[in-house]
Amino acid sequence: MSRPGAPSRRLAGCVALTATALALAGCGSDNSPSNNAGKPELKITGAYMPAPVMDTMAAGFFTVTNSGSADTLTSVTSDLAPDVTLHSTKGGAMEEQKSFAVPADGSLDFASGGNHLMFEKLTHKPREGEKVSVTLHFTKAGAVKVSMPVKSATYSPKTGH
Repeated sequence: MSRPGAPSRRLAGCVALTATALALAGCGSDNSPSNNAGKPELKITGAYMPAPVMDTMAAGFFTVTNSGSADTLTSVTSDLAPDVTLHSTKGGAMEEQKSFAVPADGSLDFASGGNHLMFEKLTHKPREGEKVSVTLHFTKAGAVKVSMPVKSATYSPKTGH
């Protein structure tokens, strides 16, 4: 035998339990691993530009270290040049690239003899000691500003000369 009002009390109890479970499921910290899993954590180091020997072109180098999820470097802009392009060097042949992958928990190197930036149609020829402002554009991380010091034309990060 069923008591009067029992089904509606059971239904009300189920509704209250479901509402509580949904409210608790919505609670969470923004610092939880699942919330940070989709974000790249980029750090730019070792940026420099060798003093250009030409009035119209220069190169740029740096390292992107990523302690988060994967991202993509899609372009670079600078007041120094209207055209800044991404290049790779493979087997001694330089080739322009549209983008470079920045692996999750990895790094992307732009170094002499390898990947590099080409600044074309310079607004002026930067001199050693000057700092060039550069903005790196990433798919997820957005725009990252970098100050790129101009080093001697023969500078090598390994020797510091």
